[in-house]
Amino acid sequence: MELENFKSRFKFTKQERSGIFFLLLIVILLQIGYFLFKSIGFTNGSESFVVDTETQVQIDALKAKAVKKDTFNIFPFNPNFITDYKGYTLGMSVEEIDRLHAFRKQGKFANSAEEFQKVTQVSDSILRTISPYFKFPDWTQKDGKLSTNGTTYSRSNEKTSDTKLGKVFLDLNSATAEDLKSINGIGEKLSVRIVKFRNRLGGFLVDEQLYDVYGLEPEVVERTLKKFKVLNPPKIDKININKASADDIGKLVYLQKHVAQSIVDYRNLNGTINSFNELSNIDDFPIEKIDRIKLYLSLK
Repeated sequence: MELENFKSRFKFTKQERSGIFFLLLIVILLQIGYFLFKSIGFTNGSESFVVDTETQVQIDALKAKAVKKDTFNIFPFNPNFITDYKGYTLGMSVEEIDRLHAFRKQGKFANSAEEFQKVTQVSDSILRTISPYFKFPDWTQKDGKLSTNGTTYSRSNEKTSDTKLGKVFLDLNSATAEDLKSINGIGEKLSVRIVKFRNRLGGFLVDEQLYDVYGLEPEVVERTLKKFKVLNPPKIDKININKASADDIGKLVYLQKHVAQSIVDYRNLNGTINSFNELSNIDDFPIEKIDRIKLYLSLK
């Protein structure tokens, strides 16, 4: 009797048996679906790692563009005024930069690439890389004449010639925008920009000021100076840096207004400025252009 009661507890109705069957069927289907999805997922995952050649080419191009953007152009500069940062970007070591600064503290200047190497002890490879951009002051040249790329010339006539090569130069201060367009690399915009910059200056005083025209590449300047020279520099009234106001000093193209004010503040704090080298103590002063700036300033 007890056994019959025990068996009756495990008897299912037809509906219960059907429910159990469908439940098992659903579980089995879910298991099959899971394994199918998993296998398909891994297949797609492996395919996602296949190299897309076209996409990779685009990525490589973007990388190359980023690297190019991070590079910098070297413009002509006076190596006597190399800062720590500029020396680092040029590939100089800390010791080499320190040797130059110690040399300059003695009030001395390196007036040639050879002398620069002797002072700093830079390697021949670095010197070959940076020396083509060295621009030394005019007064380091002999006989009161300027020398650019080995060409000596006078500035007294509108045209002059190289005694060795027989070259005839045109005056850079009288050249029109149309004249300047004859140089490869100078188009409509650059020719007009050169003339506007010249007018702001009141005329070029030295050839090297052509390097200061925005957007004009150094190699284009070199080509221009093979045909044009400053033969008739303008007469200018120099600004007395020890007496002029910040507004007057700020009229100089090379100086921003806040730098002009800093010069006056420095003068008021320290007294008379006795040397142009003192200007290197002023924040944001464009020391790399000191040779141009000195042309327009006086200490007395």
